[in-house]
Amino acid sequence: MRIIAVDFGDMRTGIAVCDSLETLATPDSVIHEKQRDKVAGNVINKAKELSAGMIVIGLPVNMDGSEGERAKKCRAFADSLRSRTDIPITLWDERGSTITAIRYMNETDTRGKKRKQVVDAAAASIILQNFLDYRRNKKQTSDGISK
Repeated sequence: MRIIAVDFGDMRTGIAVCDSLETLATPDSVIHEKQRDKVAGNVINKAKELSAGMIVIGLPVNMDGSEGERAKKCRAFADSLRSRTDIPITLWDERGSTITAIRYMNETDTRGKKRKQVVDAAAASIILQNFLDYRRNKKQTSDGISK
């Protein structure tokens, strides 16, 4: 199944997608929009365009496990999506995804405008890859044989 991930932000929202075998997450695009309802519409359109069977929304949980204002906004965004589509919506702990994306940008010497254009999609890709890895590991038994 193809799955998309969303790194929801106030100014930019990153989108990533995986292959149909749920092996590899790839950055897809960035939505440059501030209004939550418009972002939700764009995400649903992207999910339909990519034939996604699930949407994963990054949930910014604090390092101590608590949820702050940003997490509340992401939960509200997920609720907005749920009210507009039958595609299953999953919230996924995104702790450290943006920091990891920035580290990748530094390692590849991606700077300036190009960096701003790709960091959100890269963060969404990290969120999705973590989700895919979890799903894959969850399907394996303790002896390493897939169910």
